[in-house]
Amino acid sequence: TPKPSSAASDVYKRQLPKSSIKLILIKIRFIILIIKIIWSVMMKMITAIINPIRVYDVRSALNEIGINGMTVTEVKGFGRQRGHAKLYRGEEYAVEFLPKTKIEIAVSDDSVDEVMKVIIDNAKSGKVGDGKIFITDLESAVRIRTGERDDSAL
Repeated sequence: TPKPSSAASDVYKRQLPKSSIKLILIKIRFIILIIKIIWSVMMKMITAIINPIRVYDVRSALNEIGINGMTVTEVKGFGRQRGHAKLYRGEEYAVEFLPKTKIEIAVSDDSVDEVMKVIIDNAKSGKVGDGKIFITDLESAVRIRTGERDDSAL
């Protein structure tokens, strides 16, 4: 077998500095992360703060479009409404925090617009205090009973 030249054997013996190896590993991890983001199923968490008297209309309309799971919480707060005054036994007092209902729904990215439209159509009265909708990215979801992950867990 032919013996490699001394120049070629020098290349095999030469090692990369540790800082270069670390930089290469960081770049590889970054590329893997980008690939995961591109190929993963994106999910969103829709949080709607609405008037409590509208919650059953919203829930029924969401059930009609196939949204069966949601978390509903009674909350108190204020926005532009800034509370209001009430009479109780002839005396006026300020109600600073108004009762609201918070609905949280985890959905796949392609359902967001439809769910948002249904919530708006059924929670809107045209008056101050109708509420707000917040949409945030949802990184992962796991169904505890079966271990299903992400979109199949919704």
